[in-house]
Amino acid sequence: MSLSPLPIHQLRRVCDPESFNFETTAGLTPAADIIGQPRGTRAIEFGIDIDSPGYNIFVLGEEGTGRTTAIGRFLRERAAQRPTPQDWMYVNNFVEPHKPRALNLPAGMGAVLRDDMAALVKDLQRSLPQAFEQEAYLNARAQIRANYESQRDAIYTALQTRAAAARLTIMRAPNGWVIAPLSDGKPMPSEAFDALPDEAKQQFESARRAIEGELEDALRAARSLEKSAKESQRALDQQVAASVVDHRIDELKAKFAAHEETTLYLDEVRRDVVDHVDDFLPSEGEPTQTDPDPALKFRKYTVNLVVDHGKTQGAPVVVELNPIYSKLLGRIEHESRFGNLVTDFTLIKTGALHAANGGYLVLRAQDMFMEFLAWDALKRSLLSGYVRTEDIVTRMGVATTKTLDPEPIPLDLKVVLVGPAGAYYYLFEHDDGFSTLFKVKADFASDMPRTPDNERLYALFIAARCAEEKLRPFDRAAVAKVVEYGSRIEEDQRKLSARFGDIADLLREAHYWAEKSGRDVVTANDVIKALDEKIYRANKVEEMFRERILEGSVLIDTSGEAVGQINALSVSNPGDYAFALPSRVTARTFAGHGGISHLDRDTSMAGPIHNKGLLTLSSFFNATYAVHRSLAFSAQITFEQNYSNIEGDSASAAELCALLSSLSGYPIKQSLAITGSINQKGDIQPIGAVNEKIEGFLALCEARGLTGDQGVVVPARNVRDLMLNEKVVAAVESGKFSIWAVSTVDEAIELLTGVRAGERKDGRFSDKTVHHAVQKRLRDLAKGHDRERDPDEDEKKPPKKKQRAPKKRPTRRLSQ
Repeated sequence: MSLSPLPIHQLRRVCDPESFNFETTAGLTPAADIIGQPRGTRAIEFGIDIDSPGYNIFVLGEEGTGRTTAIGRFLRERAAQRPTPQDWMYVNNFVEPHKPRALNLPAGMGAVLRDDMAALVKDLQRSLPQAFEQEAYLNARAQIRANYESQRDAIYTALQTRAAAARLTIMRAPNGWVIAPLSDGKPMPSEAFDALPDEAKQQFESARRAIEGELEDALRAARSLEKSAKESQRALDQQVAASVVDHRIDELKAKFAAHEETTLYLDEVRRDVVDHVDDFLPSEGEPTQTDPDPALKFRKYTVNLVVDHGKTQGAPVVVELNPIYSKLLGRIEHESRFGNLVTDFTLIKTGALHAANGGYLVLRAQDMFMEFLAWDALKRSLLSGYVRTEDIVTRMGVATTKTLDPEPIPLDLKVVLVGPAGAYYYLFEHDDGFSTLFKVKADFASDMPRTPDNERLYALFIAARCAEEKLRPFDRAAVAKVVEYGSRIEEDQRKLSARFGDIADLLREAHYWAEKSGRDVVTANDVIKALDEKIYRANKVEEMFRERILEGSVLIDTSGEAVGQINALSVSNPGDYAFALPSRVTARTFAGHGGISHLDRDTSMAGPIHNKGLLTLSSFFNATYAVHRSLAFSAQITFEQNYSNIEGDSASAAELCALLSSLSGYPIKQSLAITGSINQKGDIQPIGAVNEKIEGFLALCEARGLTGDQGVVVPARNVRDLMLNEKVVAAVESGKFSIWAVSTVDEAIELLTGVRAGERKDGRFSDKTVHHAVQKRLRDLAKGHDRERDPDEDEKKPPKKKQRAPKKRPTRRLSQ
């Protein structure tokens, strides 16, 4: 068979600048729609519009595919059309202070209530003390005091009179009341009392007991009078306080008359102010260090406005970049007072769920799973329809300080999770509540067909970026280079990348180089310069490896021929830059029963995909050469000078060709490199990074000097993936480098050796072919192995003893 190198037009799909009907993107109307994502945008539109429970959205796809842009655009459009949600406040619960109440008001009215309550308290702090300084109040208070003292004194006077008639007196002592006998109108000294006859003492004692009973009755009556006076005083204080508070509260109730919960709260405020009017009055005596801060007394009347939509137009759109537990559900803060941590409803801080309530909440899936409680809290809130603010330590059951139990707030929002496909499918399979809560999957593709319409959409995207970021306009030749780059990063001539984040980066960098060159318009040379400079910034490792080859530290031939030796192509990806360099693969064959083995696998330096490729190679080999009899030979294959793990099967074609060369004795051209995997039937299968592999081998050959014999053999099914850089195209066009495409192992070995592969006829391969030479060598190895024996073995054995059959060797099972 005869193969020809690929023609120039197959190496790169060129975008013709003349296909665009504009001179620069300045004359274009920027794209308003998301480019190349009809499936994803329709899913987002559906998920946003449907109001049924559980229809939250998971947007999956690669970074830079326009997911965030699409979400932002749709949410902004829908949010503007939806009503603005209500404000939410936490206020004091005057019955159970540890359970703050949640109030809601129309957007903007929460701030009004907050400010009105602050003004009310400030007003009461001034007006209540003034009311209690009025003459009418002071007179009424004095009258209550005078009445109490008059009635109390009358009781004590009557009792003292009765005691005097019994020659007794009642005196107040530090420990209470004392009843003592009288002598000449004065308390009798104890010595005089002791000198009295017993009969007189008994008379005094009898009278004392009688008066003592009357004293207890009098004290009870006095306490009752005091209690009644205090009640009268309290009633007076409440009456005066109510005269000040009522009309002020009534004014607020009239303002919020349409909101029953708020008016009920105002009634509670009125009752509490009247009941605790002393808090508003100057305290008697000097203040002490243990007295609370005066401001704290009025904190219970504060309105903690936790969600304020006074300036919100439509529904809120909240993007939470750090969705930890406290950022989602809020937190309850504490403050230190006299060495203790305390809290109240004014220290409640709400989270993203509260802020997005009534609208949309956008979260990154990867960030959601950084804290194990955040994901559970989100699901719990969505399932219950309420958002509850509580400390994370309380949720974990390890709280050590007193905290609050705020009233939960009804939740009505749409959650949009943005993440990779792997996260979506993992949650779908392993999380019970996920499929119930996220019923809409918006799948954003990473590519789109390369059609003339989509090429023009690329131009509109460029125009939009230039307008939004104030970049210089791109001429149509520059746009054509950007289109070609879109196919290059997608590794497909028929596709364009939809990872517009990467495209936008190229636009910014090309703008930089145009600006640096003093041009007002970005040209094709600026785009090429941006790509070259991006490679230069990242290819230090590549150059270091190539230098080691050039100085002879790593053995790679790019000329001549060698048996059992071939140039494979491997890709390295240290960070954000992928590059390829040749790797020498060698094969050695000899007599034995070991079959085909790989040194890298045997030393645990090869991954499972590579090992599968080796087993596939073995299957093809045995199916080709062990048709009539089993094979008896040993072969060792390895990547020379490899000291790290290898993975992938893209070198299996190279490994097989090296093995065939070793067995046939036909040398392989070292001026060629090959990449491709094989299947069990000997077909060459496509591989990844084909452009990098070709460019990497060209760079090495160019450094040594191009001879015209050098080139790369690639799978024919990879031809559609070729988007080679200008250096490769120029080298091929000048005849200094070639690229061949092969479909089978036979085509590859013929190209590499210059010898026909050979076809099987009547059970054998035709002479002077690679397959014939391989089969002959295998037979020779099998015969040689059968003849291998110690020449003195027969003399050592007893001549008449029957030879025992050798034990069967255990078969080594290769792990896939």
